[in-house]
Amino acid sequence: MHVFVTGGTGHSGSHIIPELIAAGHEVTGLARSDTAATVLSALGAKVRRGDLQDLDGLKEAAADSDGVIHVAHRQDLLPSGGIDAVAAAELPVMLAYGEALAGSGKPLVVAGSIGSPGNGGGNLGRPATEDDPALPVGDEHRGTLRARNVVETAVIGLAERGVRSSVVRIANIAHSTTDRAGFLPTLIALAKEKGFAGYPGDGANLWNAVHARDAASLFRLALEKGPAGKYWHAVGDGGIPVREIAEAIGSRLGLPAVSVPMDELMLPGHFGFLANIVTQNYPASNLITRRTLGWEPAQPGLLADLDNGHYFPSADVPAI
Repeated sequence: MHVFVTGGTGHSGSHIIPELIAAGHEVTGLARSDTAATVLSALGAKVRRGDLQDLDGLKEAAADSDGVIHVAHRQDLLPSGGIDAVAAAELPVMLAYGEALAGSGKPLVVAGSIGSPGNGGGNLGRPATEDDPALPVGDEHRGTLRARNVVETAVIGLAERGVRSSVVRIANIAHSTTDRAGFLPTLIALAKEKGFAGYPGDGANLWNAVHARDAASLFRLALEKGPAGKYWHAVGDGGIPVREIAEAIGSRLGLPAVSVPMDELMLPGHFGFLANIVTQNYPASNLITRRTLGWEPAQPGLLADLDNGHYFPSADVPAI
């Protein structure tokens, strides 16, 4: 297949492109700068210059392809407009893809969030599954991660227009040797700054994780054979207590793991912008994904990957 990929230079995309090429697909990546173009070429992809604001260009690229994988976001909008602005900018992109691919049966695979069915709020009372739809969005959800659910809902809705559309919900933590700006590097930097690895309350709330290479293989499988209108769960570890993650980080840094009281002042004081996320519960199942697409995570799990040491340069690890 000839696949058009956005976000190909990011953490997920830089694994997706080699995965597609290794499987025999031809890839064209979107590049908005010379630097991005160089990276895409090094990964083995052809380059199409442009950006997410050029809707006509995106429609043309989608129409010229056999399928689209979209993992890009307008991160530049976060400082001024937050997640609401990011979602508002991404929705027209999905509609543009819909116009280009309507009636074609071609695949459109878009990155989503494992929190979109609302498990982070604890309302499910069980692990989230692929059959759980993204929760609806109202004015009361402005400024929350739920604001982006409108994008996922739009993608799933394109199935009714003859697009083989699906959403890959990526785990809270996507880890790999090239992870530079995800949750793990943030938590590690926070532990170094504070002098201890903190966790909220008893730390029993569950987070999920996936290796970026395993996530890449799922994007490929969804592209190749995923039915229309489906959610897939890029989840390797379905539920790890946050306390265990903190203990693993602390152990590697030679720092204690310490409970941060569930206090409205102390939590933000320690975790900053992560305070509302780190307290949530996100257990998730990947059973439907595995059974339907034959996906099997093959890379190291989160705690094993922390033990590999690449998150901790030798200078950070105390001598024994």
